[in-house]
Amino acid sequence: MKKLIPILGLCAIIFAACGSSNDKKDANAASDTTLLSEAKANKESDPVTGKMSLIGAAKLGQPINIKFAVYNNTDTVTKFCKWHTPFEKLMSKYLDVALEDHTDIDYKGPMAKRMMPPPADSYTMLKKGDSTSTNFNLNEGYAITKAGSYTIKYNAATISGIIVTDSLKITVSK
Repeated sequence: MKKLIPILGLCAIIFAACGSSNDKKDANAASDTTLLSEAKANKESDPVTGKMSLIGAAKLGQPINIKFAVYNNTDTVTKFCKWHTPFEKLMSKYLDVALEDHTDIDYKGPMAKRMMPPPADSYTMLKKGDSTSTNFNLNEGYAITKAGSYTIKYNAATISGIIVTDSLKITVSK
């Protein structure tokens, strides 16, 4: 019994110390005045970004031409890999295409197997603040056989290094 009293006293001291430490953390969190918008403003932008846009009208049975533009958002020369982008001949499924009801449109083009890492000639250099673009026909890789609204998303950022945050929404008419 004599040994139990000191142990209980020691436990009470430990619990009291833990409680005051949490109170300090809560007080510090409450006094933090950093605004969320400030934190977002301080976030660095992605070095290489891309944007897709429809060229003209999208009609069944006709080419659906899309412009794929890439931007260097840094103040130095940077590069991106052409693999899995429209900058090379259609060799892989780098887009996810779906109807408005979320029905996926199957990719019908070739699927190349590649050696890693990509060789030096697979990269395109961009000067600081520069951009480049290319056009491609969506029908060359995807069977667009129904009129309707489609969502097109770029899915190969991990290979090319190009970040495309916005999907492209198009309406295909008869």
